[in-house]
Amino acid sequence: MFTVSVETRFRASHQLTKPSGSKERAHSHNWLVTAEVCCSRLDRRGLVMDFSRLRAMVDNIVSELGGTALLENDYFKLGSPSAENVSRYIYQRLRRELPRGVKLRIVRVTEEPGCWAGFGG
Repeated sequence: MFTVSVETRFRASHQLTKPSGSKERAHSHNWLVTAEVCCSRLDRRGLVMDFSRLRAMVDNIVSELGGTALLENDYFKLGSPSAENVSRYIYQRLRRELPRGVKLRIVRVTEEPGCWAGFGG
């Protein structure tokens, strides 16, 4: 299986609910998003897919989140704006846009160095 990945960043704030039921203080992160795709066969150019095309797809999705409070997004009003849910949101959106034969392996979202969550199929 051939694999390629791209990384991009966006800045957004979120606020999680503590186990006690109270809300933590809203705070921002410089989120790092890594999207990894794979394919069993390369295209006629010898690629899984072009890096710049994949990055543009991911950038388009995260541009809607950048500079926002994640709780303002309808998707996160229904659930927590946790790193886990941010990775699932990006995964679900990106998966629909990929070329035929290219599978989305995982989307990882890093809040800060050493702390990431991912969603994959």
